[in-house]
Amino acid sequence: MLLMLAGLLGIDRSEDLAAGSGQFARQQLVWAGLALGAIILTALPDYRRLAPWSYAIFGLGLVLLMAVYWFPPVNGAQRWFRAGPASFQPSEPIKVAFILALARHLAWRPSAGWFGWLAIALLVALLPMLLILREPDLGTSLVFAPVLVAMLYVAGTRLAHLAMVACCAAALMPVLWSQMSHEQRSRVASLFEQTAPGQRPAADGYQLHQSKQLIALGGVLGSYCSGEPSDDRTAYHLPESHTDFVFSVLGERYGWPGMALVLAMFALVAWRSIAIAEATREPFGRLIATGVAALFVTEAAINTGMTTGLLPVTGLSLPLVSYGGSGMLAHAAAIGLVASVAMHPGYEVAPAPFSRLACPPR
Repeated sequence: MLLMLAGLLGIDRSEDLAAGSGQFARQQLVWAGLALGAIILTALPDYRRLAPWSYAIFGLGLVLLMAVYWFPPVNGAQRWFRAGPASFQPSEPIKVAFILALARHLAWRPSAGWFGWLAIALLVALLPMLLILREPDLGTSLVFAPVLVAMLYVAGTRLAHLAMVACCAAALMPVLWSQMSHEQRSRVASLFEQTAPGQRPAADGYQLHQSKQLIALGGVLGSYCSGEPSDDRTAYHLPESHTDFVFSVLGERYGWPGMALVLAMFALVAWRSIAIAEATREPFGRLIATGVAALFVTEAAINTGMTTGLLPVTGLSLPLVSYGGSGMLAHAAAIGLVASVAMHPGYEVAPAPFSRLACPPR
């Protein structure tokens, strides 16, 4: 709820800087109310009821990712289903469906044939990554790899096997680069381009420059406490600041304490999810909690890194903070699943069935 509140404050400030009508903040407030309902709906039932349906949910998510290409592109990207003023982005709920399907697959390890077991896990991650990358949406496609690694580690995969996966991923980087659009490659290259003092870069470097400048204008304590140091409204111009760059707006308004508080809240979500994963002995629930923790950490790290100039601009939103109903509901459902794991203690079907020290795959 605190993260949702931070998002509402950031969206309201972004509209104030853009002389908006407050429409986005009002819509986000509605989505926040629906998100709280989604948390309750996913938290109260026993999460284990989803286990038999995990693959079907994931398959439906893949179908939606493919169906989105039949709809006309928006701003050069095919990411949304649109029906009048309403829109739906299937790349958001597929993250939760991916965690469910992977948890179902990894929950019971085979006593032999680890290569096929690992290959299926890689395929489960690769399918949504390729479909989302083709939209194109580089930022969202990058989320699946860290979540996969975290869940494989908790499932008992040996470090040597994880190192082999990492080497394969590194070997495929040139292929990934060749499949990226010109705009995506330009965004990566703009991270390393230097701009002379007093000048504003054009094209893809402009967004990153304005984002860092907005944070700088806030100073240490932010404009809420120190006031606005500049009357030049063009200095505060940041396109799409209510979506992917809401963290920059929070930095301008509330300074370093505001940004630190947002990061601390994400750390708290991850810490509690990991604690819940450690507390349960049931493998499906432990993997769900692990996947959600990795999802929030990865998305928060990528988004805050790109807004501060530490990572390339990839177009990834900040969970529960950035404007958008699809992402809000999907991440709320993920939080609800972790709460369900906490409220429904697990059980053991055999002595220590889910310990990293017990029968790792060979």
